[in-house]
Amino acid sequence: GLVFLAAMVPQAAAEDTSLADLQAQIEELTARVEAVESDKLDVTDADTLWLLLGTCLVFFMQAGFAMLEVGSVQVKNTKNILVKNIFDATIAALFWWATGYALAFGTDAYSATGVNGFYGGSGFFYEGVGSGDDASPLTNTPFAKTYGKASWMFQWAFAGTTATIVSGAIAERATFGAYVAYSCLLVGYIYPAIVHMGWSGDGKFSPWRSNRLFGGCGMIDFAGSGVVHFTGGVAAVICCILVGPRQGRFGPNARHLEQQSVIFQTLGVLILWVGWYGFNGASTLAIAGYAGIASHVFMTTTISAATACIACTYMHFFLTHIIDPSMANNGILAGLVGITAGCSTSNLVGAFITGLISAPVYYAASNMLVKLEIDDVVDAFPVHGCCGFWGVIAAQLFATEFYYAQAYYSDRKDDCAGVFYGGDGGSLGAAICFLMVDIAWTGANITILMLLLKYLYPYGIRVSEQVETIGMDDSKHGGHCDVPLPKGAQFGDKVMSEKKTDTEEMA
Repeated sequence: GLVFLAAMVPQAAAEDTSLADLQAQIEELTARVEAVESDKLDVTDADTLWLLLGTCLVFFMQAGFAMLEVGSVQVKNTKNILVKNIFDATIAALFWWATGYALAFGTDAYSATGVNGFYGGSGFFYEGVGSGDDASPLTNTPFAKTYGKASWMFQWAFAGTTATIVSGAIAERATFGAYVAYSCLLVGYIYPAIVHMGWSGDGKFSPWRSNRLFGGCGMIDFAGSGVVHFTGGVAAVICCILVGPRQGRFGPNARHLEQQSVIFQTLGVLILWVGWYGFNGASTLAIAGYAGIASHVFMTTTISAATACIACTYMHFFLTHIIDPSMANNGILAGLVGITAGCSTSNLVGAFITGLISAPVYYAASNMLVKLEIDDVVDAFPVHGCCGFWGVIAAQLFATEFYYAQAYYSDRKDDCAGVFYGGDGGSLGAAICFLMVDIAWTGANITILMLLLKYLYPYGIRVSEQVETIGMDDSKHGGHCDVPLPKGAQFGDKVMSEKKTDTEEMA
């Protein structure tokens, strides 16, 4: 027995050593797992980075708008349109901070009481004022003071886009004071109410809640065909009508007004296309759990833009026998605007049809403006207004049950799917009512402002004939840009040309 015990002692010691080693290994592995977990990107951090990336892409669209607009105006107005594009972003930043964000997403009790639904009422200047009702959860919680500011940034970039739509439409003849005035009103007051109605959880036509839904569904406008583009288009066409056409654009003395560069136009459109992936894609507002629908959004956006580009180009070629790069460019924009509302809910066939119809919608509207002698320099109303209107309607037609459940709510996908996919039409009714309210709200406010400026502002809404003839750059911005001229010529000299242009008028 003693011999047996003596033999077991080393074995027990060996087992104790093995257990100790195993315990040490477990502790080491546990420490490594904890280290990996601590280094892993948090869901909130990931969603915030996604919004900030989207902000950068949408803000980069300002560069696209700048190139598109500078390529569409005459050389003598280059500095003027560039300054306005810079001011679009800066004015939007200050007025979105002061009033816009609060009116768009601030406190509203519509879902609880049925009162309001048109604008928010707290969180001005973001931090809020005082306490109580003014201490908006939108801006005054610890989350809002840090991560929540990514949402402010993303929505500011959208607001700047709305203002830019108008500046290009009335380029080359609107006074700078009138431009500043309508930009401030549009971003700080008009547009935020539209955002609230369409996107806020308490908005009248918003789908982002479970009760008091207009038409039982609310409208589908995922990234802003109506909220952003249609609003900008309505403001643009009213400003064009009230400011009037450029000298020589229409009438018995009409002449060809030279555009600066189709190169700049094309560069601008391609930049806008890139930015649109942030505009539509990041409108998921989160990436954790939404990467799949974001991928779908990218693809529908691409299909619609490509389809509208080809359709618009060949439509123009069929009628004129000219393959015009401007038609290709505006076709791309028409398709992008058209799919923006339904980019998350349409399938690929729906995206194709949306783009296919966006092309004739744009083309017909552009020619209609010419017939009516409404001078829209960059075709802002045909692209953003008319294709934005069509995009909102298309979203209510082509939303499938599957994608509606992915992008919105699965419990009402059967009723709120598109009309062509078995929906009850509630979303279509909500969308039509929203568009009518948008026309009335935006149209009335912009009209009142422009008429007040026209008759009460000392400089009016339009520059003098002399300033328009000479060009904004020489008269307002310290001189013209350096441009190539014939040997021995100076800016303002007559230049021989087969076409009569404004260069002759500047001599």
